[in-house]
Amino acid sequence: MADSTTDERDRIREQKKRELRERLENGIDTADTDGMTSAETPAEPIEIDGQSHLEAVVDSHSVVLVDCYADWCGPCQMLEPTIDAVAAETDAAVAKVDVDAHQRLAQQLGARGVPTLILYADGEAVDRRVGAQDRATLESLIDRHS
Repeated sequence: MADSTTDERDRIREQKKRELRERLENGIDTADTDGMTSAETPAEPIEIDGQSHLEAVVDSHSVVLVDCYADWCGPCQMLEPTIDAVAAETDAAVAKVDVDAHQRLAQQLGARGVPTLILYADGEAVDRRVGAQDRATLESLIDRHS
């Protein structure tokens, strides 16, 4: 199953690359779904609305921190200002996945506890943390992969 997921992800990446090349060649605005060009990093967390949206964000940015959270989770609420600061002040894009609204995606990401933080670098998951993390820890992880 992992091979088919990897094959599908590679196929999607190649398709997106072709589409971007065509848009550039035709002089069409290359802004992604978040209104940012791929060279820019959003200053606020991106609320993920499904697996394809998450894949697009991960493919559009070299470093992405994914925060799997729940509104009812106390540690998630404590972590929110840190997540906002990391989004505003680092080179990483920050994506938020509401595990209650997107249970299947949370399961696919392996988010069994909240908060679960997954760091992607160049499209691959390179680190995973469960539980609230301090800002210095998150910034250090991001710096290592930027």
